[in-house]
Order: sequence, then C-alpha cells, then structure tokens
Amino acid sequence: MREIKARKIKDTIFELSLKANFYLPKYILKALRKAYLEETDERAKRLLKIILENEEIARREKIPLCQDTGMVIVFVEMGDKVRIVDGDLTSAINEGVREAYLKGYLRKSVCDPLLKINTQDNTPAVIYTRIVKGEKLKLSLCVKGFGAENKSQIKMFEPTATWKEIKEFVINVVKEAGPDACPPFIIGIGIGGTFDKVAVLAKEAVMKKIGERKKDLKIYRLEKELFTEINKLNIGPMGLGGKTTCLGVNILTHPTHIAGLPVAVNISCHATRIAEKIL
Repeated sequence: MREIKARKIKDTIFELSLKANFYLPKYILKALRKAYLEETDERAKRLLKIILENEEIARREKIPLCQDTGMVIVFVEMGDKVRIVDGDLTSAINEGVREAYLKGYLRKSVCDPLLKINTQDNTPAVIYTRIVKGEKLKLSLCVKGFGAENKSQIKMFEPTATWKEIKEFVINVVKEAGPDACPPFIIGIGIGGTFDKVAVLAKEAVMKKIGERKKDLKIYRLEKELFTEINKLNIGPMGLGGKTTCLGVNILTHPTHIAGLPVAVNISCHATRIAEKIL
C-alpha cells in the first residue's frame, strides 16, 4: 500500500490551479496556430492572432488568460493501492484551490446558488473520483468559465433517435451558443448512461486531447463529421464570422438503458484551461 500525504495533494492542486489559469495546453495552442494559418477571413484571422497574443502575455506575465477564472473541476483517478494520510482527499483539494485563488489573486466566482453569497475563496471545487488499479494518483483539473458553461445542454432522446437527430441537436446547441461562449470552441459530447452520467461524460470529453485518432473508428468519424459541419456555421472567432468556429470535438459514450438515449453537450471556449499531474 502506497501512502500519499494530503499536503502533497493540496500542493499539487495549488500548482495545477495556477498553471491552468496562466497557460493553455500545448495541443490547444497547436490547434489555434493551425486555425490561424488556415483561416481565410481577414477579420477572423486578426482575432485568432489576438487570442494567440493574449496567451503569450498571460504565459509571460503569469496572469490569467481570462478575467473569468472559473469554477474548478477535478477528476481524480485513485489507485486501489493508494492510501491518503494526514488528511482527506476532499479537504486537500479544496485547500489547494483556496490557496491558489487567494495567493494568485484570481477572481473568486463561487457563490451560494440561491442567496448569491460569495464563498470568498472559489471553493468548493467540483470533484469526481474514480478508483483504478495501481499505486498512482492522477489529478486532472479544469478551470471552467461560465460564459461557455451556461450554453451547455442535455437532451433525453427517445431510444429510437438516429445519429442525424443527435447531430442536429449538437449543431443547434453550438448555434445557440454563438458569440456568447467565446468561440472557437472545444466541444465535449456525452452519449449514454443516465441524466447525471451523461453530463459528466461531456465534461470529461472537453478535457480530452483534441485531434487524436481514436481506437473506435466509428466515434472518430463522428467527431470529424461534426467538426466539419460546425465549422461551416460561419460563427467564427468571437462570433464575428470565419471558418474557425470549433477547434475540436470529443465524444465519450457509456452503455445506457434500452428505454433511453441521453445526450449532453458541454461547450468550452477557446481558453479551455486544463492541467494534470500524476503523483
């Protein structure tokens, strides 16, 4: 049995919270640069250049990529041979977030849903935990702004729904998001499971690397099909037109009940801020 101190988890979450806010993942930067080179609309190209310059400034000055420093979501993959000592997982994660947002002078946006009283430290984080085999602990952290989160949707389809119907739903969600969610987007799609499971799938999908060929060729083809059609919408960077509406589409599925077909679409803006570390 491997022991990991709660303080180590706290320190790692502190590090990841700052990293996610200051630096875009390399694969997103690569996608933005590719989009800039391939964009033919002059205004869209100029906006993509500004987005890339913004990233460069944030990285150099260690300041937030976006004024909305979001709500922190953490996916934990915990080995079955790992034991946390000198504290507990949830408290360690929240303490790491609290310290990062206070010491990093990041905007605190988390509040009571009805009273709207701010918690003053951007906690609590949203935490999902999965037990896996092994002696490692993987922490995957996403800083999710709500300009894009507010445009996400779930639909409980009839089990007879076709791919055409699902695709139309996804495209309509993107259309409704429009300029309000700060395109170009990364789009996470969950299919299957239950009402709650499909939303988590969509969030996990947003956090997957884009542009990677999937083992499941059918899913890969569906992702490519959606990617192509979404980029024909002419929403463009920041909603001002152009062929770069979407940087990537990721689909995750889960077996579902024979009587249903849940589908969730999680919209994420061009500043999709993700960081992870394995302990």
